[in-house]
Amino acid sequence: MSYIKTPDGTDIFYKDWGTGRPVVLSHGWPLNSDSWESQQLFLASHGYRVIAHDRRGHGRSTQTWHGNEMDTYAADLAFLIDSLDLRDATLIGFSTGGGEISRYIGNYGTARVAQAVLVSAVPPLMLQTDDNPGGLPLSVFDGIREGSLKDRSQLYRDFADGPFFGNNRPGANVSQGMRDAFWLQGMAAGHRNTYECIAAFSATDFRDDLAKFDIPTLVVHGDDDQVVPFEVGGKASAALVKGAELIVYPGAPHGITDTHKDQLNSDLLAFLNSYAA
Repeated sequence: MSYIKTPDGTDIFYKDWGTGRPVVLSHGWPLNSDSWESQQLFLASHGYRVIAHDRRGHGRSTQTWHGNEMDTYAADLAFLIDSLDLRDATLIGFSTGGGEISRYIGNYGTARVAQAVLVSAVPPLMLQTDDNPGGLPLSVFDGIREGSLKDRSQLYRDFADGPFFGNNRPGANVSQGMRDAFWLQGMAAGHRNTYECIAAFSATDFRDDLAKFDIPTLVVHGDDDQVVPFEVGGKASAALVKGAELIVYPGAPHGITDTHKDQLNSDLLAFLNSYAA
């Protein structure tokens, strides 16, 4: 069990598998580093040092009352990267984790970073605003907040059984185990932490952060993502990151780290191998 203690006393849990050039994985809401197990095992078995941490308030990290917003998430990530003295790292963020790595690059630059990958990620901005008319209405996120306060256990069941893995689509066959793992990870997170993270992933504007990307960037998104719609997420992010490569998975849902893990693992490995230090 490996931890770092941040300057504000928060214990951040992380897994450190394999050897080679470092890859850092940032997970989605309301999950933890276990959600990356397939990618972490695969990439570590193919010559990379793969590190996945539990965001504060999630999994085995401290359930802090404070800091449940993107600047602090990015600061924790920076502290992890600096503490492990990682260099030429590839940062890979899924969903909320895509926001975390974007804010890291926006606030701390790319001196230690060689590549970035956004997978089903929340940037540039999920929330509908006057200058982001294509975003999702505030009522969508208010509904998630309401569900969290009323019965967050059932909220996570509903996400897993429905839109997250696309199990509400005709012909879908998402295993009970996969859906149970989502629920279990969600319930391991702190109630306040996951509640406040809803605002963090939905209302944080990452457009200025994406403008600071100056490294090779891969964007992967399913075009049937019901959580972060493709037009709102992957398509918009790829348009804002200079030179970004966009890979679209036809008919794929939000949770492609599980539903399309073999395809995603292959695409991630090819992108990693394309880097020449």
